[in-house]
Amino acid sequence: MIDTHLLALQLMAAQGALGAFDTLYHHEGTEALPRRGTAGRELAIHATRSSIYCALFIGLSSWAWHGAWAWALLAVFGVEIVLTLWDFVVEDRSRLLPPTERVTHTVLAINAGAFIALLAMSATDWAARPTAMVWQPQGWLGAFLALCGVGVGLSGLRDAFAARALFRRGAQEQARDAQAPVRFGSKPQRVLVTGGTGFIGQLLVRHLVADGHAVTVWTRDARSAAWNFGGAVRCVQSLDEVPAADDIDVVVNLAGARILGMRWSERRRAQLLQSREGLTQQLVAWIAARPRKPWLLLSGSAIGYYGVQPQGDARELAEDAPPQPIFMSQLCQRWEQAAQAAVAHGVHVACMRFGFVLGHQGSLPQLLLPISLGFGGRLGSGRQWLSWVHVHDLIRAMAHVWTLTEDAAAPPAAQAFNFTAPGALSQEEFTRVAASVLHRPCWMPTPAAPVKLLLGEQADLLLEGQRVVPARLLQSGFRFMFPDARSALTDLCRPR
Repeated sequence: MIDTHLLALQLMAAQGALGAFDTLYHHEGTEALPRRGTAGRELAIHATRSSIYCALFIGLSSWAWHGAWAWALLAVFGVEIVLTLWDFVVEDRSRLLPPTERVTHTVLAINAGAFIALLAMSATDWAARPTAMVWQPQGWLGAFLALCGVGVGLSGLRDAFAARALFRRGAQEQARDAQAPVRFGSKPQRVLVTGGTGFIGQLLVRHLVADGHAVTVWTRDARSAAWNFGGAVRCVQSLDEVPAADDIDVVVNLAGARILGMRWSERRRAQLLQSREGLTQQLVAWIAARPRKPWLLLSGSAIGYYGVQPQGDARELAEDAPPQPIFMSQLCQRWEQAAQAAVAHGVHVACMRFGFVLGHQGSLPQLLLPISLGFGGRLGSGRQWLSWVHVHDLIRAMAHVWTLTEDAAAPPAAQAFNFTAPGALSQEEFTRVAASVLHRPCWMPTPAAPVKLLLGEQADLLLEGQRVVPARLLQSGFRFMFPDARSALTDLCRPR
């Protein structure tokens, strides 16, 4: 005879191991649900299910549930089944699951159905006995199940706090948009966005749609992008999919491979150039072939254009500061030159030199992680300048440049704008402000030598800096909502 109860517990152990993989690899890793603005409801369901599994794993690891407890167990099974089905619906509405996650969820659902059915058989027998939690140790299997219970309980707390933060963040953003909506120009336009699925691009597309513009996103995975935007935008994998009869008024070029990562080998440099200069050249060639040209190209760039500024040099670098003969600067120069070629086709070009963008996605969460764990401190000397900008101010600045160009009567030309807040500060000062906002100590320095050994020339992105000022934005009347690091980090780290 098969011991159905033992088999059920073994299947539960398998569920715990597979669930841990799904949580760590998919939810925390590839999908990054705690940082996905649309995942609040999904995380809330996960938190509730995790609390149920925590009780089941620990409660069944060494006890038999007799009498009324058996009926409670059957009721819990019913709730878990309803939550699982609801989770499937919410997931399909909010995001396109990658194949590995869909397969994992299918296996988890089948396995859960099997052990729930087997435990329900035990529960019917337990229900006829006097009400009690009877000690029934299961040895190493019981210990593993108890460990799974602790793990899933902690995961549930993580999801609950993340869901709460996402709901509060969403309410804060809705209130901000209602009080001061971002306006791009004076009338609805047809907009093409490259890099629309990235950190900045997603926020930009959301604001464009809210302002009444018709948006087309050029992306490598049109199906996934269309799903993520809820069908509110047209997504294409090739520029040839944009009909010649569909006039595009404005192009926003945000595409570009992540610059911080693998060492800058010759192959890596070529990839970075292709993702910026090469793609922009392709975009300008497409503009040149259009029967009716866009009137504006907002093209991304970075303050790496200015190279590195010697530590101890407090000069402010405005848009007329010269570049340098190093790779990060040359990359931005070539990127901007490719965009400026659109002027020959009657297009206004604004090159947007982004500083370090502070937001719930991007590099800030990784930067804040050691600080939130209590291990924050200066990086290298800590004296390098850090020029940053809150992502909401960055979106507002795009709208400002758009409107400014629309109102100008000048002929098509190329102009650069520094997208940085006026409150640049040293890396050590920024870390101390972040630690203060998070109520954490700031005491553990990171020496420069290991960083240089690991990243090579790329280490200059972290160990060197530039004190960049948004001269043209300020001169044209733009006002920052978050001009200093404390207000920006407080807004991002402590949503009201």
